[in-house]
Amino acid sequence: MKNKNLKRSTWVTACLLLASVLPSFAQTDPHFTQNYTFPMYINPALTGSSDGEYRVSAIYRSQWGSVTNPYRTTGISFDTRTNKNINLGVNLLNQSAGDGGFNYFNAYASVAYTGVKFGKENNHRVVLAMQGGVINRRVDQAKFKWGEQWNPITGYNAGNATTESFVTTSATTLDLGAGALYYDATPGKKTNAFGGFSVFHLNKPKDPIVSSQGAELNTIPVRYTLHGGVSFNLFERTSFIPHVLYMKQGSASETMLGAYVQLNVNDETDLMIGGYYRAKDAIAPFVGFDWRNFIVGLSYDANTSKLGALSRSVNSFELSLSYIKRNGTRSIFDFIRCSRL
Repeated sequence: MKNKNLKRSTWVTACLLLASVLPSFAQTDPHFTQNYTFPMYINPALTGSSDGEYRVSAIYRSQWGSVTNPYRTTGISFDTRTNKNINLGVNLLNQSAGDGGFNYFNAYASVAYTGVKFGKENNHRVVLAMQGGVINRRVDQAKFKWGEQWNPITGYNAGNATTESFVTTSATTLDLGAGALYYDATPGKKTNAFGGFSVFHLNKPKDPIVSSQGAELNTIPVRYTLHGGVSFNLFERTSFIPHVLYMKQGSASETMLGAYVQLNVNDETDLMIGGYYRAKDAIAPFVGFDWRNFIVGLSYDANTSKLGALSRSVNSFELSLSYIKRNGTRSIFDFIRCSRL
């Protein structure tokens, strides 16, 4: 039984690593269920999209812990507004691949222009943004388990020689992205719509860890993201926000549907309850609260894909924490006009 579990753990780790290191076939970048908590990773045009002077956010995701040592993904970001139609932000993200010895790190700076306004009283807004930074990818070859190291009689032996190798075990490259966002800031409406589009890896950065030959094999594929939703103001203190996100990178794609109810309990507290569905992958309930400038969110993914049997229907959990520096009393309108999803 121990050997069987070891084989299962190794197989799943290998599959997940291949999804990360073969960009011409699968998605390279990590993803989040609570994507709005790490907004500049979804769209740089969401820079400064909070109802305060500045925002500091952190998110932690643990994935596949029931099969092997989990993938751990951590993101930290800071963004702020200025009084000259310019928003600024930075975000850092790191992912470690459990037993696999793979690490993915990126650091970006974002600049968003918020001066495009039209319609009656300029309540329709368009935000245009650019993002630039670096990606670092590292592998620890000593932690990999290769087919040549398996013996049908004795099982796995790390001391067995292998001919497998990487071109290099560490690479850092420049990365560029851009995005646009529209939102309706008209006060007093029953519905306020928002939506955006972003493109990452515009400069098609190279990844020599995969291959030193062939432009297609060692190029990190462009990631496209389309997102949007509607805020329905049901009552004076209650909003309902359905939203959708579609992401495509290489031959991999992801579609996520979500909705939550936001209840304004009092001048200091909002309660948020909802859930997400990632097509052909997972269902994730969500609960969160906004209290005195602090926003806490918790979600838990239950796997619904074919990997559910291996992961015992456990995908991941996420914990998010944000601090928004606000002045004065908040209102639901503040949340609507600053699209977080």
